Amino acid sequence: MKLMRWLIALCLLAITGLASATNYTLWINGRNGGGTIGNYDSFTYWGPASTAAGVNKKAVNWDGYNSIASQNYRIRYALDCFCTGNNWCYIATHSAGDLMLGYVLANYGGSARMKKNAAPNSSGICGNSDGTSQTGWNIKWVRAAAGAAGGSELADYGSWAVSDPLTQDLKTTTARAMYNHNVTRGIWFYMYAGARGAAYSAILPGQDDEVVAYHSSGGVSGSSGGAYCNPSDWFCNDLTLGTSNNQGGSAKWSYHSVSFRDDGESYNHYTNGNWEGIVSVVRGAMVNSAY
Repeated sequence: MKLMRWLIALCLLAITGLASATNYTLWINGRNGGGTIGNYDSFTYWGPASTAAGVNKKAVNWDGYNSIASQNYRIRYALDCFCTGNNWCYIATHSAGDLMLGYVLANYGGSARMKKNAAPNSSGICGNSDGTSQTGWNIKWVRAAAGAAGGSELADYGSWAVSDPLTQDLKTTTARAMYNHNVTRGIWFYMYAGARGAAYSAILPGQDDEVVAYHSSGGVSGSSGGAYCNPSDWFCNDLTLGTSNNQGGSAKWSYHSVSFRDDGESYNHYTNGNWEGIVSVVRGAMVNSAY
């Protein structure tokens, strides 16, 4: 009888442990921001909050104006909240959100993190769950829409006509030297590159989405950007799918794989407050693969 009670108690503990494990989908915004900082249910940057965008979706809002170094704690708060203990995260980024997350993982992904209770206060900070810590965060993978971890020539040449700290960070040589892009803590970055450029984005080399060129959105390594295109363009080296070297031999950063290349030149950079542009492709992937 005692053995039976012990087995029942053990089963109940196992069920309780499973029930407390939750998956979350985190969305990290890019330049200009827009969502309410500290409110993980504020999706103003992306589009209607009612739109399906992955399991237990959360908006990780930062100001999109100040430097990566000064704003990255906002992302660390969110990762601590939802991606520690028994909880795991799927992550989607847009534009400078890719640079932000890469910086966080490279610099803090090997640090001790207190396990949190996934119950944030108004500042976006969660309380400790059991008083124990872990190394880094529980992240299944990242999907980057128009990833700007390689910077943008629009920042290089002053096309935005602003001098905010983030624009300085987005200069191609600055972004590429900001941290070791090959250090992702073993987490895969799946890249989604848009190619619906415009005449005013002519300074962007190769294919682009009006703001970010393929060298960045495709995760191409190196100290500065280069020109990469779709296979239909005969006068430019192809950005290859997956992890293989691009035409011409250039490599991608470690743990970076091109999942989508906009061969039809259909997707630009902008969400338009309605989950549009290249973000729409990533949103579909998050809905279909995050569970």
